[in-house]
Amino acid sequence: VQLQASGGGLVQAGGSLRLSCAASGRTFSNYGMGWFRQASGKEREYVGTINWGGTVYYADSVKGRFTTSRDNAKKTVYLQMNSLKLEDTAVYYCAASRYWYGADSTYEYWGQGTLVTVSS
Repeated sequence: VQLQASGGGLVQAGGSLRLSCAASGRTFSNYGMGWFRQASGKEREYVGTINWGGTVYYADSVKGRFTTSRDNAKKTVYLQMNSLKLEDTAVYYCAASRYWYGADSTYEYWGQGTLVTVSS
């Protein structure tokens, strides 16, 4: 599975942005998909995840503001980010898990990141 994230950019605090992650391969629907982010000088952190059936989990830091969804026909997963905060500034990554088991899933495939910058 190859993943291509897009949709990052500059947005003001309180604004919204939607990230997309397009996957290649014929078995996209078999994979759980995750979103992660890494701010400059910090470790990568988990943002949220969605399985093949639409079950979702989120990190507490984004719960109620971020929503992940997927379109299996388009082989694409989305991350809708609302009420963005300065601390949401980071490079965002999508990842695919063949053996998804919830919020603590491990991921075998990673896309390149897309930068989200939230300004005041």
